[in-house]
Amino acid sequence: MKKHLLVILFIFIIIGSFSQAIQPNWESIEQRPYPQWFSDAKLGIFIHWGLYSVPAYASREGYAEWYLKGLMVGDSNRIQFQNRVFGTDDKEFQYADFARFFKGELFRPEEWARLFKRAGAKYVVLVTKHHDGYCLWDSKFQPEWNSVVSGPHRNIVEELTNAVRNEGLTMGFYYSLLEWNNPLHRWTVDANDSVQRYVDEYMVPQFKELVTRYRPSLIFADGDWDNRAEQLRSAELISWYYNLNGEDAIVNNRWGNGNPHGFRTPEYSAGITLTDRPWAECRGLGRSFGLNRNEPIENYLTSDELIRHFAKLVAAGGGMTLNVGPAADGQIPLLQQERLLDLGKWLEINGEAIYGTRPFTHFYEMKDVEIQRIDAQVNFDWKRNSPHPAIAYDHFTATWEGDIQATYNEEYTFEIETDDATDVFIDGKRILHFNPSDATSSKIGKFSFKKSLKHTIRVVFVENDLEAVAILHWSSPSQTSEIVPATAFEHGLSATYTCQQPTVCYTTKGDTLYAIALDFPQDQLVLNVSDNSEFQQITLLGSDKTLPYSYKNGQLFIDTKSLKYSDLHSTAAWVFKIVPIAQRSKK
Repeated sequence: MKKHLLVILFIFIIIGSFSQAIQPNWESIEQRPYPQWFSDAKLGIFIHWGLYSVPAYASREGYAEWYLKGLMVGDSNRIQFQNRVFGTDDKEFQYADFARFFKGELFRPEEWARLFKRAGAKYVVLVTKHHDGYCLWDSKFQPEWNSVVSGPHRNIVEELTNAVRNEGLTMGFYYSLLEWNNPLHRWTVDANDSVQRYVDEYMVPQFKELVTRYRPSLIFADGDWDNRAEQLRSAELISWYYNLNGEDAIVNNRWGNGNPHGFRTPEYSAGITLTDRPWAECRGLGRSFGLNRNEPIENYLTSDELIRHFAKLVAAGGGMTLNVGPAADGQIPLLQQERLLDLGKWLEINGEAIYGTRPFTHFYEMKDVEIQRIDAQVNFDWKRNSPHPAIAYDHFTATWEGDIQATYNEEYTFEIETDDATDVFIDGKRILHFNPSDATSSKIGKFSFKKSLKHTIRVVFVENDLEAVAILHWSSPSQTSEIVPATAFEHGLSATYTCQQPTVCYTTKGDTLYAIALDFPQDQLVLNVSDNSEFQQITLLGSDKTLPYSYKNGQLFIDTKSLKYSDLHSTAAWVFKIVPIAQRSKK
């Protein structure tokens, strides 16, 4: 009997020591390895669904899930839309009134989960609470502001979690740390340093309520950027979560300033090339996370663009958390479903080059891309996109050239609205030079015009990353400040956009190298891969043909002339499998 008691006591000691293994400090948290499942998964599904799905409205490039914030700051576009569509009745229509229309009558969690699995996703991240504070579970900390007591009168978190796990997928939660209209602290309204009572009395206990009840394997925190990680008690929450959920648990990197931990989450980017820790780009199929009915079709990635973009991310060692924005009725728009299913069909054939892969010694083979067109003026704000589908979101150059003529015989002041390097030349003389890394540069320049003369203008804009804004203003003693109008450029501006884009993406698995061609090689595929006598076989995934190859001048030449239309199962990307290749993948 004593022996059994000692064994039981020993087990409790081991369990207790394990549960306290991660201490609430960054040094202890950083020593914990990231779970391998996330790096292997590559593809997850993000879901933004809430009260904002009722208006489902923003500017054509805006975030629809920020609808409430637009009302709070007096955005005339949203206010006019709301008054026109929903009216004012006897009292002004409030954001909370959208709960009456958030019914979710077509919400079928099992269908969602099956769709995500068919898309090839390995995990799902549900927005359990966005910045508006509305909860999709019956939180005791929001007893009047959740989907169980209002809206669809359903526990969306619980229902979807069960459905996702029943399909064998991993469940994760997005949780907004701060809220715009919580009476304890109104994020972006109240002083940042007044957040502590909100954190202690509301955020921390609500977070623990959610996690304890449903045990998600992934936490995607957000709404953190105005506060320090210490204010948000982030190290405490992350260590508590890890100790509760064990070695498969993972968090992202949005836990306040000063937080060194979590998988990276680039948003609407061209991807990153950092391999020091896991990362997954988060983005929508369009340019909003919540459904935006005001978006044009051009905002949406085509299926081919989606597949190519995904391949680029995986080749660089990352992945993608791809968002869907259901309508208020719970239906995922059919266009979004189509894109997911097309991605899934591609992965059925080519998934071995994606799941569980690692980067090669170099990620890509690159090509130069140039797009030319006529632009009316320099007035661009590319939010989460680029000037043309062929141009990368980040790291591109735009050059505008043409004739310019002013209205007055005066000295004009030019000003560029941008956060990236820009130069303005008139008649070959540089009048404006701005570079964010050069403290001596300026966004302002001057030039004296003669009314009767035309002058040549050249504007060079070099976009780095994040937002891409290039708006050219002018003013003079007689001319109030304005964006230089199209009438100032008699024949418009000849615009040239250039960048580099991958044409081949590499991944590896063990000794196998995969070359994902984003442009189909009609006769041969040329790869910058040095001679390796251990190559045994080269095939195209989806075809049983063995392809001949040769080496010359440090390059591998794969003969593709034998491939017929029936061998091709994609219009987006084609995967060439090269086996074996020894010791070339990054560890």
